[in-house]
Amino acid sequence: MADHQEATVTLPSAPASVSTARRHVADVLAEWGLPDGSDAAYAVRLIVSELVTNAVQHTRGLSPTFTLDLRLEREEQLRIGVTDGHPRHPRRLPAAVQQDNGRGMAIVRALTAECGGGLSVTPTPDGGKTVWVRLPWTAPAA
Repeated sequence: MADHQEATVTLPSAPASVSTARRHVADVLAEWGLPDGSDAAYAVRLIVSELVTNAVQHTRGLSPTFTLDLRLEREEQLRIGVTDGHPRHPRRLPAAVQQDNGRGMAIVRALTAECGGGLSVTPTPDGGKTVWVRLPWTAPAA
C-alpha cells in the first residue's frame, strides 16, 4: 500500500448526501482492504454519518456543498474530514432524552476518544471550516 492514499468527494448540502457519503466510505474502505462488516468499518461509517449530517443540518442555505475527505496516512492513521463553507464551529448541545437529534458531536467525540483519536476544527482560507478526526489505522492482513 502507498505511503498516502486519499479519497475525496464533493456532495450537495442535502439530506440525501448522508447516505451517498456512507456508500462512498464503504466503497473506499473496501478498496483499502477493510471489510465492510468489521467494527472499524462500522465506526468509520458512523463517524462520517454524524459529521456529514452535522454539515448538512447546520449549513443549510449557507453552504451549497461540502467535501468529504478520507486520507490514509502512513498506514497508521485514517483522517476523516468534512469541509463546508460556513465558519461556525460545531457545538455540543444538551440533548434531552426525548429529542431525536443533538447527539452527533457527542457520538463522534466518544468514538474517536475510544479509538485514541480526537475531534478538531480547522478554518479554511475561504471562511469555512474543516471538521476532522484522526483514527488509528491497522493495515488489514494481506
